[in-house]
Amino acid sequence: MNFEPYDIVVIPFPFTEKKAVKHRPAVVVSTTLFNERHNHLTLAMITSAKNSSWDSDVTIQEWKTAALMVPCKIRFKLFTLPKELILRRLGRLSSNDREVLNNTAGKYLIAGK
Repeated sequence: MNFEPYDIVVIPFPFTEKKAVKHRPAVVVSTTLFNERHNHLTLAMITSAKNSSWDSDVTIQEWKTAALMVPCKIRFKLFTLPKELILRRLGRLSSNDREVLNNTAGKYLIAGK
């Protein structure tokens, strides 16, 4: 399966193939080129955590459009997983949420020129 930036995917957590895992959403933040060439995805955590926040958290305004079950935010806890550990594609960020994510990433992450 191919994945694109802004796809929301479901991953096993912790990152293993064991049965005793929770399924968690994450958003693809790597480019299609990276995903295809490396057979891995770079992902950012999606959380519904209400009791903690980071300055860089991005609230997903259109969470229903993104196929999430509850209001969530993107947290810049970044990680890379092999494609075969991705359980399924859940949805996709709206164009408005993509823009906010891009602006926030530009503020907090190194961007290629």
